[in-house]
Amino acid sequence: MAAALDGLFDRLERFYDAVPRDGARAEDIGGLVLFVRDAAAGWPYYARPRLAAVDPPSAADVAAVRARQRDLGLPESFEWVHERTPELLAVARSAGLSVLEAPLMVLDPARLPSPAELSDVPVRILDPASADFPADVATRRAVAAVGFGHAGTGQGDAGPAERDAALVDLTAPEIEEERGRTEAGRRLSALAVAPGNGAVASGMAMRVDDVAEIAGVATLPAARRRGVGAALTAALAERLLSGGTDLIFLSAGSEEIARVYLRAGFRRVGTACIAEPAAVIG
Repeated sequence: MAAALDGLFDRLERFYDAVPRDGARAEDIGGLVLFVRDAAAGWPYYARPRLAAVDPPSAADVAAVRARQRDLGLPESFEWVHERTPELLAVARSAGLSVLEAPLMVLDPARLPSPAELSDVPVRILDPASADFPADVATRRAVAAVGFGHAGTGQGDAGPAERDAALVDLTAPEIEEERGRTEAGRRLSALAVAPGNGAVASGMAMRVDDVAEIAGVATLPAARRRGVGAALTAALAERLLSGGTDLIFLSAGSEEIARVYLRAGFRRVGTACIAEPAAVIG
């Protein structure tokens, strides 16, 4: 069992290191690597343990990375898998960073239900060849903005009106980046569309070779407690498996949220840590 987990974590580490390199430059700083992306190209990346490092990241490494992030105008953000770099948790906390310990979960393909078993809201995988692709991507982001703006799994009033108010016109480069990555199989996006209400949940997956991470799964508060998020996750996993991906994982924002993914066939294998200044996470 220990050897199997070591092999699993090896694959995850290579994935975590590869994904940012698709659109960012890497700066090695001691036992850490900082991924730097042009602010105009999308969300900023983070620092994480360097694959080839002999020693675990030190307090001096964390301080040096934070100084570099401030110089570049980037968020002071770090991510790592606790089971692979356990020493970093105490180092980050001693530096005054707040650490989110998120359940790290992998899919058991034998336990994957069909999306229809989880919810009666249909899920649609976005097609980069469709004329609706730009609007669909904008909708995916708007749903995520509303969903993550109302954290947790509790129901609420925010729904289609708030989603529509959060819509932002995407630039041509943003659309082409999404289209290119989707056509190349490096990205997969989905919307759960309820008749009469439009998109009520959204999510995406990032893929490198035969490993993929499902991320950004969000449901409008008004549509929660109907299994929509679990169904959308299952639909993404189903498509990834059919495309040859044999390791599918995700990080849940809390133990409560992790229970949603248990229904979609995922099981916990570890802890993904995200460290930021306390005011950011709090």
